[in-house]
Amino acid sequence: MNGSSEMDLQAGREMLTFLIEEKDQGRRLDAVLADLLEEFSRSHVQKLIDGGQVQVEGVPETVKKRKLKVGEQVSVTIEPPAELDVQPQNIPLNIVYEDEDLLVVDKPAGLVVHPGAGNPDGTLVNGILYHCGDSLSSINGVIRPGIVHRIDKDTSGLLMVAKNDKAHQSLAAQLETHSILRAYRAIVLHNIKEDHGRVEAPIGRDPKNRLRMAVVQNGGRHAVTNYEVLERFGAYTYIQARLETGRTHQIRVHMTHLRHPLLGDRLYGPEKNNLGANRQMLHAESLGFVHPTSGKQLEFHSPLPEDFQSVLDRLRR
Repeated sequence: MNGSSEMDLQAGREMLTFLIEEKDQGRRLDAVLADLLEEFSRSHVQKLIDGGQVQVEGVPETVKKRKLKVGEQVSVTIEPPAELDVQPQNIPLNIVYEDEDLLVVDKPAGLVVHPGAGNPDGTLVNGILYHCGDSLSSINGVIRPGIVHRIDKDTSGLLMVAKNDKAHQSLAAQLETHSILRAYRAIVLHNIKEDHGRVEAPIGRDPKNRLRMAVVQNGGRHAVTNYEVLERFGAYTYIQARLETGRTHQIRVHMTHLRHPLLGDRLYGPEKNNLGANRQMLHAESLGFVHPTSGKQLEFHSPLPEDFQSVLDRLRR
């Protein structure tokens, strides 16, 4: 789907416009927008439709089930985000390590890391605030207290959270010098012939669709991903990917650049699959860093979640 955006600077609104492609022929309006607007939940997309903020062919469309046709133009008006009041919420967290400086959380797929316009609450940050109270780094402000790095909503696995500014500064410095181990497991489309490889290609906003990132020639940020093949299944390949840098959607974009998009990735890859992958098959499996206070090297590993393991088992059969 091709897209463009226009900004109303005075009102702070942004209008996103898309042309419906063949893969979205006959699909529901709310489903297509939920796939495109990754930062918004399905319920928030439905509120946009109910609120008259969605147009099809220039006419406001309030029917969420409206079936779309190839070539139709869909526009969405995004209002500027209101000031968020982030409140603690009793959200179950899988904490694999904790001390007075930091904690390591194993995030499930589907959980947003920090609040935003489309997800004002129910995020990992809301749960961390409930668990830690005021004991969180303030460096990233009230919306992202303690968050040193993030992983996408539909990516599962490990991330670290700083409880104080000293720990945050130490971990951020390690990220900057690429000394933190961040290894992911992923299932990608098609057969990767080489046993391992390295992608060094700058990432920026996709000029054709601002909701996506892409490898770009101008204005992108330096990005490096190393990968190693673990198993081959003919039409699919199971890999480990290690990040040297941490750009938005980095592994997803780099593997798409190699023409091996992630299985289940509706934003960058095919819409459907017959393996039961309902999200991108990407899991932050290993995380290693030097402890900010003790100086000891710590390393953590997360087992594959049930949905990922189920897809892998199908491929092995």
